[in-house]
Amino acid sequence: MIKESLIRLQYLCDTIPLIWENISEAEWDAKPKPDAWSKKEILGHLVDSATNNHQRFVRGQFENVPTIIYNRHLIEIIKAMPEENYSKKCNTNEAQPVTLEWLIDDYIVHLEHHLKQIANY
Repeated sequence: MIKESLIRLQYLCDTIPLIWENISEAEWDAKPKPDAWSKKEILGHLVDSATNNHQRFVRGQFENVPTIIYNRHLIEIIKAMPEENYSKKCNTNEAQPVTLEWLIDDYIVHLEHHLKQIANY
């Protein structure tokens, strides 16, 4: 099953960016129904999903039944973060620990870089 899933994932990674090149900005923003997600909102959901699944795939190998629940979008987590937590630090692959504020800003820059690879905006 994993072998088949990896083949499907590789196919999606090879194919989807080519398809996305033909999607206009209006198509990314359009909602098929007022209560339905736009393509852009679906992409945001996939980013959230990838984040959670990345943790599950890594932590699931080394922790005994970790709890990683998908219940909030990243934007909601950031909005709910108390301002005093912005200065808390994390170790990453940077030379020195960085603040949560730096991580959030860096994530947005990184996200925009890759989104611009998908579509002009």
